[in-house]
Amino acid sequence: MIRIVAIVTLFMMFGACKNKNSQDSDAVVRVNDSYIYRKDLDKLVAPGTTAEDSLVIVNNYFNHWATQRLLLDVAAFNLSDEKKSEIQDLVDQFKTDLLTAAYLERMVQQSVDTVVSESDLRNFYNENKDKLVSNEVLVQLRYVNVLNENPKLASIKKYFLSNKKQDFKKLEDLSLQMKSYALNDSVWVNMNQIYGKLPFITSDNIKSYLSDGLFYEIKDAESTYMVKVNKVLDKNSISPFEYIKPTLIQTVMNNRKMELIKKIQKDILDDANKNNQYEIYK
Repeated sequence: MIRIVAIVTLFMMFGACKNKNSQDSDAVVRVNDSYIYRKDLDKLVAPGTTAEDSLVIVNNYFNHWATQRLLLDVAAFNLSDEKKSEIQDLVDQFKTDLLTAAYLERMVQQSVDTVVSESDLRNFYNENKDKLVSNEVLVQLRYVNVLNENPKLASIKKYFLSNKKQDFKKLEDLSLQMKSYALNDSVWVNMNQIYGKLPFITSDNIKSYLSDGLFYEIKDAESTYMVKVNKVLDKNSISPFEYIKPTLIQTVMNNRKMELIKKIQKDILDDANKNNQYEIYK
């Protein structure tokens, strides 16, 4: 009710702008031959908005709309026919691009094969390996950060260093005892994800802390870090398949879409030639 009262009040304020002798008797604002109607305001103010805020919102909307319309009318009057024709060509081309892109997108969604098999990915990866270069250092490691006074610290270190499956399970069970941790050292991660977790590693000293098979322990005044490095892949190396797999899926899908679009375009042109809808005069 508050919203309605606010808008009705605004109607009264702008009553002088309304051409009551025209067929536009439902209009609330006029700029030359352009109008805003009551129905245009239905979704402008959200339910629950105060009368004061409603008035501000609608008033701002009217002012912005009026400014745009007045500028448009002035521009249409003052710009040359050549310039207006140039702009109209751009508008027509933009409309063409939007319509054709929307149609092609719909056709692609209906027809493209969205199943990307492991073999598809492997084939694409093997064929394009030289282009799939990492621009950052990649690493496989696990680490834990445990408070020094934690009574489970010794047990955590024992299980952390063990290669037995049952000890790894015990380590996982103690994860609530850790400030932070990452235990899966079979996953490749970007070094940018590591710097914040292991703050003693920087881009300048990275070689001291990262090498294949390295284990070390760092203790500060509050906690103890234990780090076990599995593998390190230097910058500008070929990205591992598993690390780049999500990108490969997206790339394969994009390639399929592009091939399908080319086919649709070719089929349309071939059909037009066949049906005498398209010909080039010599």
